[in-house]
Amino acid sequence: MNDSIYISIQNSPLFKELVSKRERFAWILSAIMLGLYAGFIFLIAYAPTVLGGKISPESSITWGILIGVGLILSAFVLTGIYVYRANGEFDDLNKAILKEAKQ
Repeated sequence: MNDSIYISIQNSPLFKELVSKRERFAWILSAIMLGLYAGFIFLIAYAPTVLGGKISPESSITWGILIGVGLILSAFVLTGIYVYRANGEFDDLNKAILKEAKQ
């Protein structure tokens, strides 16, 4: 590609829309993950007995283990949500931008 194509892409309203949507979505997902981690850390700091409590009297599994596993799984879920949207809406915008730039 030559410089004129790069310039036309950068000036494209669709490109600006793509960058804005992708950036906003990434920040939202990052804030959700940060909130979950912060909540976990606050539980450790201010309510350690909750995390140390067993899920049932005869179980050796504590709430801390379940919440920790849930926290790890939430990272996978949020990543999956991002990939789903990136492969759908963001890819469609990207194709439209490239199509527009080639004209």
